Amino acid sequence: MLTNNLEMLQRASREGFAIPAINTQGGNYDIIWACCKAAQEMRSPIILAHYVATGAFSGHDWFVNVAKWCANKVDVPVSIHLDHGDGFDICMEALRLGFTSVMIDGSTRPIEENAAMTGEVIKVAKHFDVPVEAEIGELLRLDGGVPMENKNIVDPEQVRHFLQLCQPDTLAIGIGNAHGYYKGKPDIHLDVLEKVRQFTDIPLVLHGCTGMEESVIKQAIQLGVAKINFGTEIRYKYVQHYQEGLNELDHQGHSWKLSQYASEALAEDVKNIIRLSGSAGTV
Repeated sequence: MLTNNLEMLQRASREGFAIPAINTQGGNYDIIWACCKAAQEMRSPIILAHYVATGAFSGHDWFVNVAKWCANKVDVPVSIHLDHGDGFDICMEALRLGFTSVMIDGSTRPIEENAAMTGEVIKVAKHFDVPVEAEIGELLRLDGGVPMENKNIVDPEQVRHFLQLCQPDTLAIGIGNAHGYYKGKPDIHLDVLEKVRQFTDIPLVLHGCTGMEESVIKQAIQLGVAKINFGTEIRYKYVQHYQEGLNELDHQGHSWKLSQYASEALAEDVKNIIRLSGSAGTV
């Protein structure tokens, strides 16, 4: 069932579990249905996330309509989330289209400018009953094969200042995490989460979970992270499963057989993320 995810995120933060947010690659039905099917079987909430760039192929409205259709085929909470909206306009478009959660990412801007832009989105989103995620501490994107070091560890006092200027519903903060595949073992600073937890109980968000040690993710959840984001792992595994189908199935050129195979295999990967998040059996 399609929902606003705020109450569940607040509950997750209080009770020590997280809700998986899965990048759906611009409205790919196979991925969206794998997420919903896995959530239904595991009795878990799920967040269907949408990057602006991946919507360029099929359209943001396509994603919303496919996500709504799939969400309403199950009876567990499913929310549809704009991930890394980089400006006021795209967040407004998402609200008009029916997203039930939006992220405004002003992390590349100075704190005051980030907070002002976030505040403007919050004002409008409240009228739609849609929660807003903000970010402080820019996350690098680690391009495959290109060694990059990530230095996005935010000062907790900057987080305090940001939250004095605006009041988002959830907050992603940079603690050494990044998008893409990490080069070696990422240096994740859980101490930042501990310090932030001393002055706010806002549900926190952990981006860049692909390749992060499970023990680190579990510790982060215990420190108030209520949403864990997976994108890179999901897209690569989907393509891997599709390739397996091409090689192993007697598909006779039927694309639906390949899609079904890949979607069912991917649902098992999503279940593993649900187990990691601790959200299984919470609904």
